[in-house]
Amino acid sequence: MLLADLGAEVIRVEIPRVPSDSPELPGSVMWHRNKRICVEGPDSPIVADLVAGADIIVTTSSDVADALGLCEHTVSGGLQNHQIHVSMPPIAGSDKLDGQTIDALAAAFSGVARRQSSFDGGPVESVYPFLSYMQGLWAATTTIAALIERERSARGQTITVDGMHGVLVAATTTMVVDPAGSSPITSVGAGGPNPTYTTYRCADGEWLFLGALTEKFQSTAFALLGCSDILDDARIAGDREKLYSPQHRGWVRERLAAGFACRDRSEWLELLAVNDCPASAVGQRDQWLSHPQVLALNQRRSVRDPLVGVTTMPFSPVDLSETPVRDPRPRSFTSSHRWIGAAWQPGTSTSTDLLADGDSGAAEGPLAGTKVLDLGTVLAGPYAGMLLAELGADVVKVEPPSGDAFRVRGYPHYRGQRSLALDLRDDGGYKAFQSLVEHSGVVIDNFRPGVLKRLAIERESLMSVRPDVITVSITGFGDVGPLGGRPGFDPVLQAMSGMMAAQGGDDHPVFSTIAVNDVAAACVTALGTCAALFHRVRGGGGQQVTTTLAAVTSFMQSGELVEFAGRQPSPTGGRDHRGSAALSRYYPTSDGYVRIHVDNVRDLISAGLLATEPPLEELTNVIANALCQWESAAVVGQIGAVGGFAVAARTFRDLLDDRVVADNEYLQSVVWPDGRTTFLPGRYAHFSRSQRAGVMTPPGLGEHSEEVLAECGVSGDRFEELVRRNAVVSEGPIPSVADVGYR
Repeated sequence: MLLADLGAEVIRVEIPRVPSDSPELPGSVMWHRNKRICVEGPDSPIVADLVAGADIIVTTSSDVADALGLCEHTVSGGLQNHQIHVSMPPIAGSDKLDGQTIDALAAAFSGVARRQSSFDGGPVESVYPFLSYMQGLWAATTTIAALIERERSARGQTITVDGMHGVLVAATTTMVVDPAGSSPITSVGAGGPNPTYTTYRCADGEWLFLGALTEKFQSTAFALLGCSDILDDARIAGDREKLYSPQHRGWVRERLAAGFACRDRSEWLELLAVNDCPASAVGQRDQWLSHPQVLALNQRRSVRDPLVGVTTMPFSPVDLSETPVRDPRPRSFTSSHRWIGAAWQPGTSTSTDLLADGDSGAAEGPLAGTKVLDLGTVLAGPYAGMLLAELGADVVKVEPPSGDAFRVRGYPHYRGQRSLALDLRDDGGYKAFQSLVEHSGVVIDNFRPGVLKRLAIERESLMSVRPDVITVSITGFGDVGPLGGRPGFDPVLQAMSGMMAAQGGDDHPVFSTIAVNDVAAACVTALGTCAALFHRVRGGGGQQVTTTLAAVTSFMQSGELVEFAGRQPSPTGGRDHRGSAALSRYYPTSDGYVRIHVDNVRDLISAGLLATEPPLEELTNVIANALCQWESAAVVGQIGAVGGFAVAARTFRDLLDDRVVADNEYLQSVVWPDGRTTFLPGRYAHFSRSQRAGVMTPPGLGEHSEEVLAECGVSGDRFEELVRRNAVVSEGPIPSVADVGYR
């Protein structure tokens, strides 16, 4: 869908269904827009002809890939030299399961479900397939990166973006493992561990989310709540890190809760808005596509689907100024299946993005030769830069001399970048930045609307330095509509869009530990950047790429927000949600939890886990009482032996002992200068021919200032003068890092 939205000609091959197959998910009406549908078996000569003429072949099943001969690039047979095969297998379960179950098994396998904040500390089943959404988004991004590389080498390759890669992209915010430390305490309630970044119930019983993550917003919120003395309390003593430490977050939360309980929600939201402190009402999901801001951003679209009729759906999460995203058209079923577009031919571009010749970039990633300036701060912007660095781009994180405000907690998102600490308000610093722009192809920011103009780094100013520059901006709400220009944080959008209420069901709203909207916005930014780069290397110029958290949160609920007559209601959760079906959910065992999925009760009887078939209304309790007598490994083995699916619910720490995780470098170790070792997400994808080498580490503040500026001619006396007046900071590597525990 994402490739089709961006203009690709996409034909979907659907294997004919049989009655026992899982029914189509409602979101398919959106996910198959802008496609032609071919209903044929993989051994059909029609499919063979389509495969032979394709630039890109996407598969989710190894059996189908084998049947189509997609294992090798050959001149005759199999993949042709120029073709790109994108393999997207699940990490747990089977591609024959429905998408929601595949996502749930991946969450159990990877530790994501155990990392979610809860009341009892057990696994939580997400009602959203966030991991699968990220797998698809990241796979589309890597595909376009491979197309860019093909312009240099005239060769294709196989890209693997499996379910675990989707997990890594989604969970980088929290997937940090210190072998010598303790696992995070997750039994902190549905609102997460941080009392300044959580949900509160107001005097009228309505919920809001307080997004006071940084010092400025915390001080504002404390003053409005009459709690400024918290910072002076001897237990805190001005150290804001202690606000959400395990020994203090309880009483801090109680103080803030007492304050919010004194006024109605509408009063608090007005006070917080007037004082520019991020907050939001906890809204309802079924109202999100009609929200005035969503309408102002033109994110609500309708098509007439041939199977279900008029369908309302979210639009694209990314916008490109010169190559606009295609308006949605309904999927079409046709018996004529031939490619319409002309066959690919090697380009003749002389773009500076393609600096390498032949295969010289084979160990550097598909974006080798691309230079990116990352002005992003906190999370979405820096993480977008990191994802581009993972693809081989040379990314420079440009931050103020005082450093990014989120540098201590946000270091996992800065990896693979070089740091330049530069004061853009200083005349010499600004001129140095202009020299950088002249030598760079892409500039990313996630400033609020108006900041770029104030700093004279808006698109027009940058184009005066480099006419073909690609400028990329992430904002919370854009610059239109009732919320245009306001700051946006991931959980503010989680609350506003109905994500929290849907996960909480009839109980407390649930703050997703995965920074859903921030990480998705980062990946959407990487996607849009790659699309703009591809346009440029094929002979086009530069352009503006934009995304908003408001648009992204619609995309990350795409299957749940789709509306058409007769569709089944989207799932909702509840308190410490374990799953909605007795035969497909989490159960406690004698040594942990296990996520099971079987077709019927007889499978559990055949597995020796149940003696007889209980009444339907007692099924969940009977299974729970039976499985709690068994160890997780035994349950997994016995259910697997009868053709069912079961995965032990692991923690991130458990991944360190898994050979699959080690062999695929899903996690990689980083040894810091102080001798401490941390395991962080490693390989986010596998490229058969252009894999980036090495382990990405975060830079120290200004660690690369001198070398980065020297590359664009700012060196010697000019550089020393910038350092003397503190317009540039030049320091060493990070000596060590803090645990990531703010959510």
